[in-house]
Amino acid sequence: MNILSFDIEEWYIEKKFCGGRVEKYRKFDSYLNKILDILDENNQKATFFCVGRIAADFHYVIRKISERGHEIGCHSNEHLWLTQMTPKQLQEDTKEAIDALQDVSGQSVVSYRAPAFSIGEKNKWAIEILAECGIERDSSIYPAVRDFGGFPAFPANNPVLIEYNNVQLKEFPIALTHMLGKDFAFSGGGYFRLFPLQFIKYKMSHNNYFIAYFHIGDLIHNQDGMMTRIEYETYFRENGSVKNRMMRYVKSSIGTKGAFEKMQKLLNSASFVSLEDADNQLTFENKILL
Repeated sequence: MNILSFDIEEWYIEKKFCGGRVEKYRKFDSYLNKILDILDENNQKATFFCVGRIAADFHYVIRKISERGHEIGCHSNEHLWLTQMTPKQLQEDTKEAIDALQDVSGQSVVSYRAPAFSIGEKNKWAIEILAECGIERDSSIYPAVRDFGGFPAFPANNPVLIEYNNVQLKEFPIALTHMLGKDFAFSGGGYFRLFPLQFIKYKMSHNNYFIAYFHIGDLIHNQDGMMTRIEYETYFRENGSVKNRMMRYVKSSIGTKGAFEKMQKLLNSASFVSLEDADNQLTFENKILL
């Protein structure tokens, strides 16, 4: 089973942190239109995990995705890492985001992905909060070590029912591959841009479960310079040393040239479904207690 997802946050990030440059909005709009056209051409559906503030400030983005028949999922309200939130803050953030997304899309929003996959061992209480807010499907768990998130102790690498404090969610963790003694997510983000397409297609064909995740920003050739210290610390909330900023610049820039065409070739080569469609096809017989 191949699942396709997109994390939609760029419009909000541009407005809040980068000054709201009109040319950036136009580029995001253009790439979103291209993605939707490709999905139509391939008769494919995807889940678009959207930041709630986009529904408030850029409602046409949410409406456009929904009108093309794709699932609208929640990607938090203001794209804050869950590791930086209290249970009360997460509850308020999630409810506000869901309300805004549902009002604009006309859909029931029951799928969720945390920014930076920021549900892990120390904040697994988030599962209970999300369920209380009406979330039924989650795709926030990255079962390996990573920046700002990761849950290396998570014992599954395929869709599974998870339970915390007698509350259950259907979990769609990020698919991994094991190389050189480490686990890597080859199906999205920087690793998708880094690994050759043939390698990704080979891994996909040899796994029963594959979930691709893309950001529009990952598909646009990055020609911006390195962040200033203030920009970095405002967004990432950590020390904006030259080393940290340089590492982030390399991670966010590598492979962006040609990334969109690479994604298009992948989508043209196989069938993909949304989380909603995958859920309808699966039986969740195994359960993990967190």
